[in-house]
Amino acid sequence: MMDNSATFKFDGSIEGLLSAVFDSYYLKIYPQVLTREVAGSSLFDDDIYTVITDPMKAGRVWRALERRVSKRVLEVMVTSFLVETTDGNVALFRYIRSILDSRENVESDFSNHDAVNVLGNCRRVRGEAHRLLQFARFQKAADGTYFALMEPRYDVLPMCVEHFVDRFSDSSFVIYDRKRNYGFHYDGSDVRKMKFMHDNEHVLGGGLSDSCMDSDERFYQQLWRTYFQAIAIKERINPRKQRQDMPCRFWPFLTEMQ
Repeated sequence: MMDNSATFKFDGSIEGLLSAVFDSYYLKIYPQVLTREVAGSSLFDDDIYTVITDPMKAGRVWRALERRVSKRVLEVMVTSFLVETTDGNVALFRYIRSILDSRENVESDFSNHDAVNVLGNCRRVRGEAHRLLQFARFQKAADGTYFALMEPRYDVLPMCVEHFVDRFSDSSFVIYDRKRNYGFHYDGSDVRKMKFMHDNEHVLGGGLSDSCMDSDERFYQQLWRTYFQAIAIKERINPRKQRQDMPCRFWPFLTEMQ
């Protein structure tokens, strides 16, 4: 029988985390670790519980939360989940448990360390989503599809795709997260999730190859670089401030930084 030093392993989905909350009540276990992966020796397998994602269990926990907290707090919790860290998983799990365990409304109890961590993770995820909207650079393919490759720090693509649907309207585009190896394709009417093979030249190279690129794309890229350089005031160039406002991790995907 496991004790409260146990580790819960789940599939990395929000439904999986909610299923873990359900199982923690059913098994009467309060795990100290909630992880998407368990590495290391198999000597301690008895202390690892694998959560099976169950929509029914997840739904029951979610409906219980809906009765206890506002929609704003629910949105904060779902957004914080996208930080994708073990510490973030544990903080969210504990915050959910504190909400469900308390007879009082703890929504605004910022003496709760886990609540503060969840809110902080939410802010970090939202900040990264804003940066993705700022720094996504699309290249036009020969078939008219626009293509953008990114490596955001957090899993923010689902938060941003609707912005690009509104922006492109009746055009088609692909926006792809190379770090997590998935993306979204919009064909002018519908959005669908997609995945490239790991050896795809677009994923490996960071952009469209010359053979796939629209005939005018290189010309427009050069125009953009020329404009970027022309508006720069040499006397006011501040590399430190530039790196602060435009983090270096985005530079490989920015036309103006090539």
